[in-house]
This record gives sequence, C-alpha cells and structure tokens, in this order.
Amino acid sequence: MADKSPLAPAAFPTMPAIAGVRLAAGEAAIKYQGRPDLMVAQMASGTTVAGVYTQSLTASAPVEWCRKALGGGRAEALIVNSGNANAFTGKAGEASVERTVEAAADLFSCRPSKVFVASTGVIGELLPDDKLTAALPGVVEALDTDNWEKAAQAILTTDTFAKGASRTADIGGTQVTINGIAKGSGMIAPDMATMLAFVFTDAHIEAETLQGLLVSAADKSFNAITVDSDTSTSDSLMLFATAQAGNDKAAPLDDFKAKLDDLLIDLAGQVVRDGEGASKFISVTVTGADDDGAAKRIGLAIANSPLVKTAIAGEDANWGRIVMAVGKAGEKADRDKLVIKIGDIAITDGGQVIAGYDEAPVAEHMKGSHIDISVDVGIAHGEATVWTCDLTHGYITINADYRS
Repeated sequence: MADKSPLAPAAFPTMPAIAGVRLAAGEAAIKYQGRPDLMVAQMASGTTVAGVYTQSLTASAPVEWCRKALGGGRAEALIVNSGNANAFTGKAGEASVERTVEAAADLFSCRPSKVFVASTGVIGELLPDDKLTAALPGVVEALDTDNWEKAAQAILTTDTFAKGASRTADIGGTQVTINGIAKGSGMIAPDMATMLAFVFTDAHIEAETLQGLLVSAADKSFNAITVDSDTSTSDSLMLFATAQAGNDKAAPLDDFKAKLDDLLIDLAGQVVRDGEGASKFISVTVTGADDDGAAKRIGLAIANSPLVKTAIAGEDANWGRIVMAVGKAGEKADRDKLVIKIGDIAITDGGQVIAGYDEAPVAEHMKGSHIDISVDVGIAHGEATVWTCDLTHGYITINADYRS
C-alpha cells in the first residue's frame, strides 16, 4: 500500500457495535498477498436493505446481481472482495457471482436473494471465485461485532487509509446508531454511487422508506464529489437496517435523515482526501445559479477541470481558469455579475477583477492543504457545494503502475 495520504484523518474512528451486525475480514489471495481482501457481514433476519448503484453501461456482474436482489428488500449477508472487479467478464462473471452467493447462502442458511455482493479492483479479469469461496468458512468463523476497521481495510485497492464514520440519531425517543465504511481513491466521479460504501444501522425502517433516504443522501454526498471525472463499473452504496433498536417505525425520521446525510458526506469527504496522488482538499461552492442542479453542474465543471486542479496542485492562484470552467459548464451565468472568491478573499466583482486586487493573500491560501473556492454566477438563487482534490504527478504514477 502506498504512503498514507497527507489529507488522511489522524486515526480510524471509534465505531460501536450495532445490534444485528457482525463482520469479519480475511485473505483469499485473489490479487493481493499478505493483506486482507475479503470482507463478510452478517445481518439479523428481517434486516431491510437499500442500494444505489453505478449508472455505468458497463456495470459489473455483482452490481447487476444486487440490483435484482434489491427488489426483495431484505438482506442477511454481504460479501465483498478487493483486487478484482468482476467487471466486463460476461457470462463467466455472472456464474462467478452465482457460485459465491450460493456458497454464502449455504453458510448463513438463507435464500440467495438475501446475499449481496460487491467486487472492486482490476476490470476485465475473471474472478477466481474458488479462492473466495474456499476462504469464506474461515472468515465466517471470525465474525464479530467490533471488526469495523478490519472490514474497512479488506475492501481497499489503491486507497491509502481505511475509511469509517459513525453517528447516533433519535427516532421517536429511541437512540439508534449508524456506522459506515467506504473505499475509493481513483475512478471517482458523481454518477452514483462513487466507489463502494456500506452503511449499517439498528433502526427499524421499511425498505421503501430506507431507499428514499439513501437516494437523497447519496445526491448530497457521493454524487457531489469527484477525483478524476471517471465513473467506476462497480460503484455501490448499500444501507442495511436491522430493526434491533426497537424504535417506532411510524415515528418521524428527521433526525435520522440528517445524521445519515452527515455520515455519508463524511465518508465522501474521506474518499476525496484519499484521491490518488492528492495533496489538497478542495471545496467548491456555487451560488446565484438558475437552480440547485445548475449550481452543482457548474461546481463540477470547476472541480473536474484539469487546468483548475493542476493550478491548485502547483499553488498557482490562476483564477482565470475558474472563469473558464464556469463558461464551459453549459449553464446560465452572467459574465458581468460573476463574483469569485478563493479562501474568502474577493477576486472579481461586477464581471472583472476588483480594483487594487492583491494576489498575495490568495497565493498564501493556495499553500494550505484545504482550498475553498466560491463563485456567484448572478442568475437566481440556486446553490450547491461539491468537493474534489488537486491533480498531481502522483495520480499518473499510481494509475500507470496499477496492474503491475
């Protein structure tokens, strides 16, 4: 594994046990040697599930399986491997998923439709599922309630640190817990989901309601980040609710929704902080757009611009590249009302650079590890924030060596 990102959190968070969830990690040696590459989670009978998956037209076999299984609304097991995406593998990939699911269903004495799967890694190589299924019994024996960090480590590929987050919420006077783990470093762009993320809660929430909550939360979090503008074949976000907290399922979910949104924004931010070769975390806030959707599209045009990202990597306060990105976004913008700020320092107003503009404080802000860009396009009241990272030589090195 590469050196840890300079933007990484100081430590993996403390994550409490969630009633009805046990996890474990093990080594199947699918690609990696001497590191965990297989994660298993078992959920209590009656657990509901929601999922949001990649919109890629070359989606992986595990994604296609999960889309079908999601119709049942129930889950009892999750099997995730790293090192091989089982994508663009045709009928052989589908058969591999079926063998994996059947082996897990036998171990957990449940229907195959209650087993969810995900794979991440190299595209176009057949998954040696015999290694996976051979390792499954040993991993299942290690299932426990406190293996969150081990599980998060097992799903990594080019990531440099394990990603986790935890929140508590109130539902009708009952405290519920939400834990989530994620992986993602490259091939990251909004088209939900962006990477792999698995979220678990002890709340009692019906599958249809859970799905609505997840779709909304994904739009504010994983669909608002980008590392390199590329959408993976394997992107999967799943939310499992075990119902073990005993809350009134008819109680308002306002606090749960807020905490779920916050947790996913946290995980999405960690993915950006682990962007391949990243040295700076960038927040782009757009206001004054035609609507919120237009604001997000303008923000992503800025966040995805190689010229903007390389300028930031080089600590060059070249705000003209932001003007360029706004103009190419394809959304309404009033050139003569455009206001740009970097690090809360005003640069333009009234469609031109402000009188007496001093680049020194902006240049100083660019030397930091967290860069803030705000743009008002002067049309209406739409607003959005998106997050990205800079583009460095490290990104090229990591991806040029990925399959070796």
